[in-house]
Amino acid sequence: MNFDWPFFWQSLLTPSGPFLAGFGLTIVISIASMILAVIVGLIIAIAGRSRWTILRVLAGIYIWVIRGTPLLVQLVIIYLGLAAAGVFRFEDQYVFGFLVRGAVIAAIVGLTIHESAYISEIIRSGLEAVDRGQLEAAAALSMTPAQSMRWIILPQALRTIVPPFGNEFNSLMKMTSILSIIGVSEMFLVAQSISSVTFLTFEIFIVVAIYYLLLTTVWTFIQAAIERALNRRVGIPVPQSLAARAWTRFTTVPRVGGVERTNA
Repeated sequence: MNFDWPFFWQSLLTPSGPFLAGFGLTIVISIASMILAVIVGLIIAIAGRSRWTILRVLAGIYIWVIRGTPLLVQLVIIYLGLAAAGVFRFEDQYVFGFLVRGAVIAAIVGLTIHESAYISEIIRSGLEAVDRGQLEAAAALSMTPAQSMRWIILPQALRTIVPPFGNEFNSLMKMTSILSIIGVSEMFLVAQSISSVTFLTFEIFIVVAIYYLLLTTVWTFIQAAIERALNRRVGIPVPQSLAARAWTRFTTVPRVGGVERTNA
């Protein structure tokens, strides 16, 4: 097998400027899309629990359509389809003094719409996990529905919401590779350009895989820290951190004669 080790190590340890720019753009798009998706998802989840039928129906249709169609198709319709039909064209915009390309804006909009449908279901399941009797108790204390949601329901629902929410963010970061189809210069598209010039496809895409793995690993630790903080806030025993659990597993040998011992 011909594997260009010098090129691989150089790309991994001292990546080029365009590659780093694509890496940074991947992070920015992921975070911006997730924040907006949480806001939209929360609105849809609340609409789905509304006492007005029309809101519940509209929320249900939105979730049904978005979850039932591929992200790739949604992106092409949003960026290329709307422009071709003369409905709307995403233009370059200045945001906080930085020029943001129209394709990047369309990518954030597409990911936000796609993710919000899934996040609304996560939020809905988290809200329904809280006993409805607590809403009645809050009403007996003269709290408005908004106050009940803010001070009673959401703090408890967060513990249920955070784990699947973290998984969605992990998936979202990996899905950014699809954005190359509409010309967004994120990490995957930059790697494709490098591959077409150097013909070292295997090497550069292993580097890309390692960088995606780095992103998801960092997020896994952040998610674990958030879960521990939420547990501590509501008085639930805090589990060991991921690093502590890994160290315990590494230093603990299997039970021999019913006695467990450690290497440390």
